[in-house]
Amino acid sequence: MKTAKEVLAFAKEKDVKMVDVKFIDLPGMWQHFSVPIQEFDESTFAEGLGFDGSSIRGFRVINESDMILIPDPGTACIDPFCKAATLSIICDVFDPVTRERYNRDPRGIAQRAEEYLKSTGIADQSFWGPEAEFFIFDDIRFDQNQHSGYYFIDSVEGIWNSGRTEGPNLGYKPRYKEGYFPVAPTDTQQDLRTEMVLTMLDAGIPAECQHHEVATAGQAEIDIKYGPLTKMADHLMMYKYIVKNTARKYNKTVTFMPKPLFQDNGTGMHVHQSLWKDGKPLFFDPDGYAMLSETALYYIGGLLKHARALTALTSPTTNSFKRLVPGYEAPVNLVYSQRNRSAAVRIPMYSSSPKAKRIEFRPPDPSCNPYLAFAALLMAGLDGIKNKINPGDPLDKDIFELPPEEAKEIRSVPASLEEALKNLQDDHEFLLQGGVFDKDILETWIDYKLTREFDAIRLRPHPYEFMLYYDI
Repeated sequence: MKTAKEVLAFAKEKDVKMVDVKFIDLPGMWQHFSVPIQEFDESTFAEGLGFDGSSIRGFRVINESDMILIPDPGTACIDPFCKAATLSIICDVFDPVTRERYNRDPRGIAQRAEEYLKSTGIADQSFWGPEAEFFIFDDIRFDQNQHSGYYFIDSVEGIWNSGRTEGPNLGYKPRYKEGYFPVAPTDTQQDLRTEMVLTMLDAGIPAECQHHEVATAGQAEIDIKYGPLTKMADHLMMYKYIVKNTARKYNKTVTFMPKPLFQDNGTGMHVHQSLWKDGKPLFFDPDGYAMLSETALYYIGGLLKHARALTALTSPTTNSFKRLVPGYEAPVNLVYSQRNRSAAVRIPMYSSSPKAKRIEFRPPDPSCNPYLAFAALLMAGLDGIKNKINPGDPLDKDIFELPPEEAKEIRSVPASLEEALKNLQDDHEFLLQGGVFDKDILETWIDYKLTREFDAIRLRPHPYEFMLYYDI
């Protein structure tokens, strides 16, 4: 569907009763409200729907709170979880006075990145394929106050429950780091993941594959087919919505938190990306390293040059940096390689087809705002192409087995959110090109992350500190 008329005709065909309008806040969570279908007509697509921007994280102050949502007809689908037939539609955020796009609307930044790509003449299309992992738990409890703090996770698949009385305990629980691809009965979530996939397909999201992931306790992955930047960010938001709500139907809970379990693999979101022009892939060269073109190598050079700043947008939580540590297949090393999963940039070698040639940036995780993350990655890659940034030689060795004198020469991702944000403060000019990002959005992002997240963790006692220090 591309027009308001087509959307309204579809709604009539499906006997829609309500329209649910969705938009994304700055940190990356969907927000929504619903209106009866009688209140939604062609004029809504032009005039928009008003809301209070001061109540949305990272948006307006209270004296400038009025904002409007303009529905995007290309995003309309039937919401798979509402009892009454409900049309779900994603909206863009505008200022009601100037009628201009709100500069802090993350979806607008993604769209400006796509426009900037075309303006450069380098390419006219970018394709994106995120591999979002997640955990499916049976129980989660957490609390933090002035005199206590704790969390407790449980899963029938958790190896820590191998000795629990379950009346009966049947075993078949994946050991730490041994959850990759076991069949049933060890994999207990095949049917649940399949229902997630089928729901995605019904919602117009082209899911391709589902499987158990490496960690114990129900780590999973569902892959979806690559697509254009903004559309893929839209799909990823619906992906998370479907995964969480499908699990909830069965009294289970899903988290995209990067590192919920200690001493097992965390949850990443490797991002595959490529550039095309006039229907032809630009990253392929049969004679290049890993069949990569010079353009692709320069793109990698931009990613690696700006990687430490990029992590502030692609791995943007304090918990992200508990995943980005050596030893858990975490891509902490700022190098590139074919096939090597310990490198920040990997070149998949599954196919020799020019259309399949792409690069994979591995540090991101699904706690990011995908509109901001994908836009930032594109801007870094384009900066590499424009300035012919050489990525250096590939590193195809096992990086974790390198001798110390070689290992110390390799740059790594930041060790904390604070460090990542400092890198973003020092290295962000590439994001400002073409007006894709602006200083206001970057300053707002850095301030929000420092004060509401980093400082919030820094100021609170950690439970393990009592283990270390109580008897001092």
